[in-house]
Amino acid sequence: MLERVAIYFKDNNLKTRDGVDRLVDEFSRRGIKTRIYQKLLNPVTGTGWEPIDKSDSLSFNSELADLVLSVGGDGTFLETVLKVKDLGIPIAGVNTGRMGFLANISADEIGHSVDMLRRSEYEIIERCLLEISQPSGLFEGNSSSALNEITIQKADLSMISISVFVDETHLNTYWADGLIVSTATGSTAYNLSVGGPILSPEDESIIISPIAPHNLTIRPIILSGEGKIRMVIEGRSNEYLATCDFRSKKVPFSEEIHIVRAPVKIRTVMLKGRDFYSTLRNKLMWGADRRN
Repeated sequence: MLERVAIYFKDNNLKTRDGVDRLVDEFSRRGIKTRIYQKLLNPVTGTGWEPIDKSDSLSFNSELADLVLSVGGDGTFLETVLKVKDLGIPIAGVNTGRMGFLANISADEIGHSVDMLRRSEYEIIERCLLEISQPSGLFEGNSSSALNEITIQKADLSMISISVFVDETHLNTYWADGLIVSTATGSTAYNLSVGGPILSPEDESIIISPIAPHNLTIRPIILSGEGKIRMVIEGRSNEYLATCDFRSKKVPFSEEIHIVRAPVKIRTVMLKGRDFYSTLRNKLMWGADRRN
């Protein structure tokens, strides 16, 4: 039974604000408690929000929200993940951005989607996270967990050498502009743009895909999610760039990067009648033919 929902957004564009306005109205008309979850240091207000609780907490007094709505694009969804990953609250994404693999509820069908959420007409998909276990605290107080990918990239014009070990067995030494270490969820993100494979979102495997490798025989590889990855990076300069979804940090070559699957999973919402494969066909226009 859906009783309490939190709405998170970060963009202040017209389409996103309109989507939030409509969500607030639809939930309120159905008697569902609604909270606008935002940073209070820079509060945003909208039409009809006055009776709605605005907070930087996901708790309604002592009770957590039953569901978090992420309104925006996939980037907003990734930020929402970090706010709920230790709480087990399901996330539903309303797409007011562009591609929307994660934010897969169309802004044009908010009313119908709210009814489906209220009636529990959805399934929960549990998605794996990756985590940089070393160096610890790499992003200075921000999480080192990633729903999409962790990347190691050159910080200047010179390529870098990345020696990768899986459970202390040498996999390969890559001469490249970088490496993408991706979850199944992230297989349709950066990984896809460099020719990596697409995995079903509940898959627990890890993908390693090179960025502009300087050896044409190098190809992406899929590893068991149980593997522990260690990377030793070398190059002509002093540092490389490590990213974790939308966070980035320059790291000295003396620091190795260790990557593991995170101990928690993210619970995401897929409305009934939809599935990952139909999303692929629609977003990537599979089967589209100008002759039809």
